[in-house]
Amino acid sequence: MDMAFLESSIGVEDLVLLEPLEEESLLKNLQLRYENKEIYTYIGNVLVSVNPYQELSIYGPEFIAKYQDYTFYELKPHIYALANVAYQSLRDQDRDQCILITGESGAGKTEASKLVMSYVAAVCGKGEQVNSVKEQLLQSNPVLEAFGNAKTIRNNNSSRFGKYMDIEFDFKGSPLGGDITNYLLEKSRVVKQLEGERNFHIFYQLLAGADAQLLKALKLERDSSGYTYLNREAPRVDGMDDASNFKALQSAMIVIGFSEEEFRQVLEVTAMVLKLGNVELADEFQANGVPASGIRDGRGVQEIGELVGLNSVELERALCSRTMETAKEKVVTALSVIQAQYARDALAKNIYSRLFNWIVTRINESIKVDTGEKKKVMGVLDIYGFEILEDNSFEQFVINYCNEKLQQVFIELTLKEEQEEYKREGIPWTKVDYFDNGIICDLIEHNQRGILAMLDEECLRPGVVSDSTFLAKLNQLFSKHEHYESKVTQNAQRQYDHSMGLRCFRICHYAGKVTYNVNSFIDKNNDLLFRDLSQAMWKARHPLLRSLFPEGDPKQASLKRPPTAGAQFKSSVAILMKNLYSKNPNYIRCIKPNEHQRRAQFSSELVAVQARYLGLLENVRVRRAGYAYRQAYGAFLERYRLLSRSTWPRWNGGEREGVEKVLGDLSMSSEERAFGKTKIFIRSPKALFYLEEQRRLRLQQLATLIQKMYRGWRCRIHYQLMRKSQILISSWFRGNMQRKRYEKMKASALLIQAFVRGWKARKNYRKYFRSGAALTLANFIYRSIAQKFLLRLKDNLPSTSILDKTWPAAPYKYFSTANHELQKLFYRWKCKKFRDRLSPKQVETLREKLCASELFKGKKASYPQSVPIPFYGDYIGLQESPKLQQLKGGEEGPVLVAETVMKVNRGNGKTSSRILLLTKGHVIITDTKNSQPKTVIALDSVARVSVTSFKDGLFSLHLSELSSVGSKGDFLLVSEHVVELLTKMYRAVLDATQRQLPVTVTEEFSVRFKESSVAVKVIQGPGGGGKRKLSCKKKGSRCLEVTVQ
Repeated sequence: MDMAFLESSIGVEDLVLLEPLEEESLLKNLQLRYENKEIYTYIGNVLVSVNPYQELSIYGPEFIAKYQDYTFYELKPHIYALANVAYQSLRDQDRDQCILITGESGAGKTEASKLVMSYVAAVCGKGEQVNSVKEQLLQSNPVLEAFGNAKTIRNNNSSRFGKYMDIEFDFKGSPLGGDITNYLLEKSRVVKQLEGERNFHIFYQLLAGADAQLLKALKLERDSSGYTYLNREAPRVDGMDDASNFKALQSAMIVIGFSEEEFRQVLEVTAMVLKLGNVELADEFQANGVPASGIRDGRGVQEIGELVGLNSVELERALCSRTMETAKEKVVTALSVIQAQYARDALAKNIYSRLFNWIVTRINESIKVDTGEKKKVMGVLDIYGFEILEDNSFEQFVINYCNEKLQQVFIELTLKEEQEEYKREGIPWTKVDYFDNGIICDLIEHNQRGILAMLDEECLRPGVVSDSTFLAKLNQLFSKHEHYESKVTQNAQRQYDHSMGLRCFRICHYAGKVTYNVNSFIDKNNDLLFRDLSQAMWKARHPLLRSLFPEGDPKQASLKRPPTAGAQFKSSVAILMKNLYSKNPNYIRCIKPNEHQRRAQFSSELVAVQARYLGLLENVRVRRAGYAYRQAYGAFLERYRLLSRSTWPRWNGGEREGVEKVLGDLSMSSEERAFGKTKIFIRSPKALFYLEEQRRLRLQQLATLIQKMYRGWRCRIHYQLMRKSQILISSWFRGNMQRKRYEKMKASALLIQAFVRGWKARKNYRKYFRSGAALTLANFIYRSIAQKFLLRLKDNLPSTSILDKTWPAAPYKYFSTANHELQKLFYRWKCKKFRDRLSPKQVETLREKLCASELFKGKKASYPQSVPIPFYGDYIGLQESPKLQQLKGGEEGPVLVAETVMKVNRGNGKTSSRILLLTKGHVIITDTKNSQPKTVIALDSVARVSVTSFKDGLFSLHLSELSSVGSKGDFLLVSEHVVELLTKMYRAVLDATQRQLPVTVTEEFSVRFKESSVAVKVIQGPGGGGKRKLSCKKKGSRCLEVTVQ
C-alpha cells in the first residue's frame, strides 16, 4: 500500500487506519469525506461507496486511463481501482473473480455495477468481434432496467430483482460473452404499488414512447391514468424521460440480437398484462344460488383475445371458474369475485414474471460463449440489500435470508484471504473472534427444522392451512431459540413488547432485529396459478405467450405439485453461494446517505444503521486483528528510506535488508512489526502514523536543506548576473555617451551649414528678384486652386430636381463658406426654374395648399388626408345646372366653393341639408329644395371661425353682431370638405377685407342664438372618429354636446 494519500487526503481514506476505531469516528470520517465529494473509502480491499445523488466529474475515459496505470492504493479510493484489481488479477493471475455489490435500495448498487462493467469494457481488448460482445453486455443493462426496475419511495430507479452476471474472457482478457442469473423478481408490484411508487418502467415507457400506430395495434391508450395496474399518483419521475428511454430500450434489444418480431411479441405480452388489470369482475349467482362471478364488460377480454389470439370465452371461463382434477374425476367450481380477482392478478403476475425470465434467457442466448476453450470468469452480483420496513412480508424475509448468506460468505472469505496471505508470507495466524451468523442461516434454511422447511411443510399439509397455523408451528418449534421471538414466546418469558403483533415473528439478524408479518406467507410461498389459466394461455395463438406456459399442454400435464417459491429461492441461493466460493471476492458496500435522495445531505442515524448491518466495523476489526498495514519491501523502502542515514540517499543492498535498517534505526518494537517473505507487516495504525510523522519531519529537514542550498545557488547566480549586467551597462553607457556627443557635433555642423546656405540664398534673391514676387506667386496659386475648384464643381453639379439636395464637398477647408453659399444659390435657382414652369392655376393651387398647411397642419386630424387631394371647389355640379347657377344671383366673379353642408339647429341639435356657395364677397346658404337664396352673409360680417381637431367636418361661423344677418346668431355647419372650405374662405376674407380671418381649433366654443348663447362641446366617441359621423344632443337649455363617432 502506497501511503502517499495520507499527506493530502480528506479524512482517512482506508478505515483500517482509523483511530480511534469506534462507530462515531467511522461515521464522522465518512461524513467528512462525503461533504467534500469524496464518496469512496477503503476497508483494506473492500470499497465503501456513499451515493452522492449528483453527477461527479470523476468518471470517463480520462479517469479510466489514470487508474489503469496504477496499483490499488496509489491513487484515491475509486470504484475503477477495485475493478482494475479484479480485471488484472483475472487476466494476469488466471484467478476467477466476483464483485459483490450490496446495500439497501437507493444506495447506488445499479450505478456501481454499470461503472464496473463500463470500466472492464474500456480496458479489455479491442476488435470488431470483441467490441460487439462488449456492446451486447453493456446494452443488457437498459433492457433489464426497463423490465426489472421501478420507482420506489426510496429510489427512482430501484432494482426489483437480484442479478448475477458472469462475464467470460479468453486467455488474453478479451470478453467472449456472459451469462445472467436473476433472482426473485418482485412480481407483486405488477398488480399493486405503495403510495408514491410506480409499476415497472416498461409500462410507462411503452405508453409514452410508442407511436400512435403501435399503441393502436396494441389496443392501448397513451394516458396512463386509465389502467388499474398503474399508480395514478406517480405517473412521472423527475429526471427520467420515459419516451426517450423507450427508444433506448428498442435500440438496445436490437443490439443484443432481438428480432423485430420478438420485440413486437414482448410488447404485446406487456400490453396484455396492462389490459388484464382493467378486466372488471362482477357478482353473479348460479341456478342453485351459489355465489359466482362474471365479466362486467366483455370488451376488455375480447381485446385481449384479439391481441394474443385467444378465445375470449375460454379466457372468461378460466378467470371465473376452477377445475379440480383427480385421478378419477374433474370438478368445475365457480369462483367468487374475490377469488376471480385473485386469479386475474395471479395470472398477470405469472405472465410478467415468466416474460422477464424469458427475456433474461433470450439475452443469455445472445451473449453465451460458443467456443470450447478454457474461459476466465468475472462475476458481478447486484442484489437487493438488507430491508427493514414498517411492514415486512415474505419478500423481505427471503431478501434478508439472502443477505445473511452473503454476510456469511463475506466473513469466511475475508478471514480466509487474511489467513492465506499470512501463510504465504510466513506470519503466524492468530484466531479472530467474530459473530458467526451460521446459526441464523440454519434457523432459516435447515432442511428439517428451518423456517423455510416449516413453511413448505405447512403448504403441503392436508387439512385447514393458514398463516396462523404456520406461525403456531414456528412458535412451538423455536420457542427457546435465542434468535427467534414472537408474541407467544415473549408472553412465556413474561416480556412485554407493544411493537410485536399477534401475527408477527421476529428474527435477530446480523444486521438487527426484523419483525415479519405472516399474512400471505402461505399464498406467496405457494405461488400457485390455476391449471385452467395455464391451459388457456397455452391455447393462445401467440408464439411467445404460448411458450411461457408449457405446463398448459395437455400432453405434459402433471398432477405433481410445483416447487414452492421459498424452495426455489433457497436452491438459487445455494447455487449462488457455491459460485461465489469458487471465485476471488471483491466487495463494494453501497450506502444511502439520506432518505430524500438529496445531494450534500448526510444522515448519521441512517448511515449508522447501514454501517451496522453491512458489518463495516467488524470488517475493519477483522483486517486489524493481525496487522493493519502491509506493503512490499520495495515500495516501503522507497517511501521511508530517507529516515535512515544508512539508506539515504542511496542504498545498494537488498530491499528487505534496507527495510530492516530503517526500522532498526527508528527503534521500532519487534511486537509492532513482522517481516514476511515479500512484505513488511505493521500491527497498529499508531506505528504507521509514527512512521508518517517521522517522514514528515524528515521531509521538512530535507526541504530546509534544499531551500538553503537553493538560496545560496540563487544568490551566487544572481551576483554573477548582476556583475555581468553592470559591465554590460557600463560599456553601453560609455558608447551611448560618445554617440550622443557625436550626434550633437553633427547637428551643430549641419545648423551652421544651413545658416550659411540661407545667407547665400537671401543674398542672391535680393540681387535677381522683386520684393513683391512672393505675394504675386501666392495670389496666382490661390486663383489656380479656386479655378480648379469651380471647374470641378461645374462638372459635378447635382440634378435640377428641387428634391435633390446633395452637393459636392469642398476640397479645402477655406472654400467651405463659399461652397455653402454656392449651394444655397444653386438651390434657389432650381426653385425659381421650377416656379417659372408652373401655370397660374398650379401656382394658385399650391398657394391654397400652403395656406391650408399654415392653418391646420398639426392641429386638425383630417388635414393629412386632404394634402394629396386637389381642391375642386364645385361639389354639386354648379356649372352644368342653370337652376343652381341662379343661387349666385347678381354676384360677379367665380364661385370658389359650392357644396352641400349640414346645418345644426342650435335649439334642438337636429341637422338639415343646405347648399353653401362661397364667392369672393359673400357666403350664400340656401335650402336644397328651394332655388332662392335663404341667407347671404357678407365676408366682412364673418368675425371668426371655430373648428374641432377631430376628423369631423363641424365648424361655426361667428358673425359680427352689427351686421343684419349677425343679429340672428351664429351658424353651426358640417362640411365634408371643411379644410378646403375654410382655407378658401380665409383667402377670400383676406382679399376682400385685407384682414386675416381668425380660425380657432378647439373642442369647446359658444355660438350666439338670438339673445343668448349656446355652449358647444365636441367629444370623441368609442369608434375613434374614424367614420366622421356626428351625433348632436342638447344638454339643458344652453349646452349642445356633439359626439364624433
